[in-house]
Amino acid sequence: MRRTGTLAALLAAVASAAALVWAAAPAAAATSSVHFSTCADAPNFGCTHLQVPLDPSGAVPGTISLAIRRQLASSPGATEAVVALAGGPGQAALPFASDDTQIVSAALKTDDLVVFDQRGTGDSGALKCTAISNFAAPLSDAIPNCAMQIGSTRGFYETDDTVADIEAIRKALGYTKLFLYGTSYGTKVALRYAAAYPNSVAGLILDSTVTPDGPDVFDQSTYQAVPRILRQLCAHGACPGIRRPLTDLRKVLQRLGEKPARARYVDSNGHGITVRITAGEIAQILVAGDEDPSLRADFPAAVAAAAGGHYALLAVLVAHGVLDQLPNKTVDNALFYDTECEELQFPWTRTESAQQRATDALAAARALPAGSFGPFSATTAYDDSSALPCAYWPFGSAAPEPAITSLPNVPTLIISGADDLRTPTSNARAVAAMIPDAKVVVVPQTGHSVLTTEFTPCARRAVDAFFTGRAIQTQCTTRAEPAYLEPAPAAPASLAGLPPLPGTRGAAGRAARAFVLTLSWTQRELSESLFETLIGAFNPAFSKGLGGLHGGYAKQTTANSQNLTTHFHAFSYVPGLTLTGSISDGVGHFRLGGGGASGSLVATSPNAFSGRIGGVRVHFVISQAQLTARAAAAS
Repeated sequence: MRRTGTLAALLAAVASAAALVWAAAPAAAATSSVHFSTCADAPNFGCTHLQVPLDPSGAVPGTISLAIRRQLASSPGATEAVVALAGGPGQAALPFASDDTQIVSAALKTDDLVVFDQRGTGDSGALKCTAISNFAAPLSDAIPNCAMQIGSTRGFYETDDTVADIEAIRKALGYTKLFLYGTSYGTKVALRYAAAYPNSVAGLILDSTVTPDGPDVFDQSTYQAVPRILRQLCAHGACPGIRRPLTDLRKVLQRLGEKPARARYVDSNGHGITVRITAGEIAQILVAGDEDPSLRADFPAAVAAAAGGHYALLAVLVAHGVLDQLPNKTVDNALFYDTECEELQFPWTRTESAQQRATDALAAARALPAGSFGPFSATTAYDDSSALPCAYWPFGSAAPEPAITSLPNVPTLIISGADDLRTPTSNARAVAAMIPDAKVVVVPQTGHSVLTTEFTPCARRAVDAFFTGRAIQTQCTTRAEPAYLEPAPAAPASLAGLPPLPGTRGAAGRAARAFVLTLSWTQRELSESLFETLIGAFNPAFSKGLGGLHGGYAKQTTANSQNLTTHFHAFSYVPGLTLTGSISDGVGHFRLGGGGASGSLVATSPNAFSGRIGGVRVHFVISQAQLTARAAAAS
C-alpha cells in the first residue's frame, strides 16, 4: 500500500517547501495517437481513457476502459515513459499521481510519466461487491456472493491481464520502452511485465518488493522476519527495561493460543473498553507498524507487560492499530479477492469442495517445517491468510498464473525498508538474485512503501541517481528519531517496585518517580496520537485525549498555537497513583491520590515541582529530556 504524502514532510511540519513546477500538459505528445485533455483537477496532467480487450487473448469479447493520466517530459517528443504502479491488488493509482511526479522527477527531463488505474480499480471499472463491504455474513456466503456479483468476467482480473494492459498502453501512446516504477503489489506487476516483454523495458524501480509469483499464500517471509524486526528495534538497549522482547512475545502467543484474552483499556473520556485479543491481532499490529511507526515503538513494552499478565497496553494497541483504523478508500476489496483467489497457487485442487480446499490449506500450513512462521503458529498464519476466503471462491479461470522462472537483466533499483514486514527485505534479496546487476538499497528505520515513509532522503537520492546515470549509494545512515517514535520503556508494574526519584527518599520518592513517569508517558502518547492523525493512520476520535493505563483520563486544550494545556482527571499510569490537575509549559498544579502517595505538587516555574507527598516535603526538577515528547506535541 502507499500513503499520500511523506513522513519526512509531516515531521518537518514546514509551512512551505521547494516544489517542482511543471508546465500544463498539452493534450498529446508527438508520438501518441491517443488524445489527452487537460485534467480538470490536475492541470499538469493530461487525462484520457483507453479501451483494452477484456480478454487479452481475444477469445472472449468485450472491453475495459482504463483511466490514464500523463505528465509530459520537459523536453518534447519523449520516446520512453515511466509507468507508476500502485499496490494492492486493488489500490487505485491516480490519487498518487502528484506524488509520483515528485518521486521520479529526475526522469521527467527526458521521459514522460504515465499513471493509470489498473483494471477493476478506481476509475478503470472498479469492481463492486456489497457482499464483502463489511463481512457481516460468514465467509462461506460472502465470498461466493461477491464472485457472483462480479459475474462471469471475474477470471480476467489477474496480474497478467494488467501486464497485457501495460503493453497496450505502451503501443497506443507510442513509446519504445518503459521504466516500471512499482510499490508493493505494483512490483509484482512490474516484474511480470519485464518477464513477458523484456525488450520493452528500459528499467525497473521496485519499492517494497513482492516476488513475481508472490505473495506466498501463508506470508511465511513476513512471519519469519518478526524476530529480526524485534532485535533491530531493541538493539543496544533501545527498549528500556525490556530484555527479551521475542521471549515475551512467544510467551504471550502461547497463552493466547490456548485461549484469547479479554482485556480492558480506558478511552480518552475515561470509559472502560473491553477488547478481545488473539494471536492474529498481534500479527496485525506488527504489520500495521510498517506504516505507523508509533505502533511498532510501543509494541515491545505492550508485549512485555502482557507477558507479566497486564494486557491494558496491548489492548490499546489492538484498539488503535486494528479496530479503530480508518478505512483505506483507495483499495477495492472486491478486486483484491478476485485477483488473489484467481491467480495464486493454493495447496488444493480447484475441483474440490470449498470445505475440502480449506481442510487441505490448513493441513499444508501445519505441514511446513518448524520456524516457517517465526514465533507464530501455522494456525494463526492460516487464519490470517487469503487461503480461507479463497477456498470459497468459485473460480472463473482455469488455473493459477504460470510461474516466472527467469527475469531479464535490465537496469533495476530495488528499495526495501529494513523494518518492513509486509514485504520484508528477504523478498528484495530473492528478486535481486534473479537480476544479476540489480542494486539493492535497504533503508533503516523504515517500513513499507519506502519512498513515502522514509525519514531520510536516502531512497529518493537513489532514484535520482538511477535516472541520471550516477553511482547509486546503497548504504543509508540512521537518524535520530523523535522521542515519541523511539521504543517505549517498560511500564511500571507497581508503585512499590519503583526506585525513589534522585534527591528524594522512601514512599514519597517513589511517588515522585511515578509522577514524572506519568507525565512523560502521557506526553509521549499524546504526541503519538497527533502524529498518527497527521499520517492518517489513526482515527482522530482521540479528541486530543488519552485514557490512563489503570483509570482516569487526560485532555488537551489549546488557547492559542503557543499555549497547550493538559488536564488530568484521576489519571493513573502507575498502579497506586492517580493525578488530578493541569500543566501548561511546565507550570501547573496536581493532587496526588492512592494509598501513601496522597499529596499535592505545584510548579510555578517551568518543570520545577514542590509540595508534599504522604506528609513528606519534596522538590524536584524534571529534565528537558523527559519533556522532549511534550515539545514535539506542541509543535
